[in-house]
Amino acid sequence: MKSFFRYPLVLLGLVFVVSAFAQSSNIPIKIVVPFTPGTGMDTIARTVQTQLGERMGQTVLVQNIPGASGNIGADFVAKSAPDGNTILMGANTMLIASQLYKSATFNPLKDFTPVSMAAYGTLMLVANPKFDIKSVKQLVALSMARPGFVTFGSPGVGTPHHMAMELFKLETKSFMLHVPYRGSAGYTQDLLAGEVMVGFLPVHVAQDFVKSGKLIALAVGGSRRHPVALDVPTFQELGYKEINVDLWYAFFVPVKTPIAIVNKLNSEFVNILQQQQVKDILGKAGLDASSSTPEELSAIEAKDYPRWGRVIKLKNIIAE
Repeated sequence: MKSFFRYPLVLLGLVFVVSAFAQSSNIPIKIVVPFTPGTGMDTIARTVQTQLGERMGQTVLVQNIPGASGNIGADFVAKSAPDGNTILMGANTMLIASQLYKSATFNPLKDFTPVSMAAYGTLMLVANPKFDIKSVKQLVALSMARPGFVTFGSPGVGTPHHMAMELFKLETKSFMLHVPYRGSAGYTQDLLAGEVMVGFLPVHVAQDFVKSGKLIALAVGGSRRHPVALDVPTFQELGYKEINVDLWYAFFVPVKTPIAIVNKLNSEFVNILQQQQVKDILGKAGLDASSSTPEELSAIEAKDYPRWGRVIKLKNIIAE
């Protein structure tokens, strides 16, 4: 009977492969959320966390690394080893922030490999009823007749709410005065009080105020009417074909991650996101679960990156 010990190189190779596999399984997977706990990104990451760990046979940790509108956490992932053990819970906000901050040290199109879409969030344009703005047409007419009279709020410079309105202004050739706040709470409170006239809010948040008569719905920012607000038209329906301000959330890994690992992660995320219980959890947070191929996500990025870059440049938006 032949012995493996007669072939030391074969034995050494076998030991190395087994050791590497065991070591990989013992290394936890980190899903890096570049914002604070409780945000939409954080909700998605923690919703998929347990199932991803079970499917991958590894512990999965959620690590919050906030700062610079997500740039610090994104930069951390970009510089991580491309081994599939560090995943970015990203969003279209990183396409904005990376161009808004001159200090950004990464390129979202070049330094990450797309894995899968995770969810969508829809914004709704609303108006305080005391200003008698009942349609997008009326809003545009008023802002053009009295430049600077119409005020709009946002949770801060460079936030999706702010950028959505800047795109709206660009496409409608209207002028409105931006009132930035430090966070959503103060902005929403003043919008309801009429301290600012119009603004964007997540559709699930806005619809409750619309139903109670505290706000008037003007349009939703997605390509289709939203299930919770089927009576509210899209901008496309109103003739503004280039205004699509859906928020999207997605998973990325560092560039040069082996394609086999990317495909494995994609398969697991797709399976998780298609489960009804996951859809229900995200739905309660105002998010619509969705998945994609890496190629589909890459195409969305390639379209959105220059679009927001154009808005930043033409509107001369400077990060605070």
